[in-house]
Amino acid sequence: MAYSNFIGARYLSSRKKRSISAIGVIAISGVALGVAALLVVISIASGFQDEFTKKVLGVNSHVLVMKYGLDFTEYRDVIAKAEKLPEVRGVAPFVIQEMMISKEANTSGVLLKGVDPHRLGDVLDLPNHLVQGGLEGLRIPGAAPAADFFTKKTPLSLIEQASRNLESPDGGPPPSRDVESPTKKSPPADPSGNDGAQKPKLPGIILGKTLAENLEANLGDQVQVTTPTLGLDLLGWSAAEATPRTLSFRVVGIFYAGFLEYDTRLAYVDYYQAQRFFDYGDSVTGVEITLKDIHTSKKVAQNIKSSLGPGPYRITIWQQLNESLFTALKMQKVVLTIVLAVIVGVAAFNIIATLVMMVFDKRREIAILKSMGATHGEIARIFLYVGTVVGLIGIAIGLTVGFGVCFLLKEVGWPLDPKVYLIDHLPVRIEIMDFVITSIVAFTICLLATILPSLSASALHPVDGIRND
Repeated sequence: MAYSNFIGARYLSSRKKRSISAIGVIAISGVALGVAALLVVISIASGFQDEFTKKVLGVNSHVLVMKYGLDFTEYRDVIAKAEKLPEVRGVAPFVIQEMMISKEANTSGVLLKGVDPHRLGDVLDLPNHLVQGGLEGLRIPGAAPAADFFTKKTPLSLIEQASRNLESPDGGPPPSRDVESPTKKSPPADPSGNDGAQKPKLPGIILGKTLAENLEANLGDQVQVTTPTLGLDLLGWSAAEATPRTLSFRVVGIFYAGFLEYDTRLAYVDYYQAQRFFDYGDSVTGVEITLKDIHTSKKVAQNIKSSLGPGPYRITIWQQLNESLFTALKMQKVVLTIVLAVIVGVAAFNIIATLVMMVFDKRREIAILKSMGATHGEIARIFLYVGTVVGLIGIAIGLTVGFGVCFLLKEVGWPLDPKVYLIDHLPVRIEIMDFVITSIVAFTICLLATILPSLSASALHPVDGIRND
């Protein structure tokens, strides 16, 4: 050990000056608390970012290919081209519309999403979020795309709908349109959803947990999905009440994503049923693509756009689905990191105070060392050693405390109000790089805090150190 470090260690462990020791303890405590707070806040901010990303990607894929207009009939060609890309893990079509869902007197607005049950597990994490039921009953046996009829005949116009309303046989509300077959009426559905000679099985639907609770719907219950009220007065072209179309579904699954917006607003059905119900024909809203690495989304989006060629296609990546949310989370993390780094800097001023008082107290010793031949650099290294050790001890304690708090929050959890924070617990991500970066930043701040007192000590003239003795 160099003698400058040995002397610095003796100065640090000296018990003759209680005031200096007390200030040293305060300096260590300040650095430790600053480092611990910085680690906890960074871990929580990273946890929020990861949690929201996971929630968004749990019910949304990484890349969406959509088309301006409703005639996206070539979606199978898009799926085939996307599946050829090596970065792609899964591809599936989807149909989505805003609907009303009800069970007895309970009603709620819902985003009804038609999906392919056989491809769903390749593009979404929904199967992992299911708390009741499964995907088995989502598609009824014998279901087929809506191409047989709806691709040959366009949906009814608003005028035709109004005409049918006026042609109601008894002057009362007209019967709802049969969305399953335009030529042959299906037998009445069994409310229980069981098969029977004249009672076909109902198509399945998967609800969010909060939505199911609001509807008081359990597994196996029947719910009704209703289109928004549409129609025009045939004579006056004024808004008129038209009987909305209704289709019954049986609840075959309940999912819990932990994200209130999704748990209260989303419902999944077979996209064959959605095509017929929405009068889409053999068309979809878009194609969703899941990648092996989410960070390649921009590159894959460009490749897909190039393979599709010019056309009315709109390609959206997952960052753009909630761009404002992710931007806010990133900015929040940066701002909090800067603020807490300033707090560590404020704590480092205690190190400056400790060293200044130590230099003032050790003037005589410094003068003697210089008269014996100690150089300016060796004197400076004595106090650099003291400040560095104080900083390292504070950083080590801060890392330990910060890790302990993060581990406790992650394992035990801290409940949050999902109506306010959109998630039901405080997320924490313990990342080794966050600890490394925090340590480097804190050590740099502490090292800078020792430079000025150390230079002041090295510039002390031997005569000035012994003048008053």
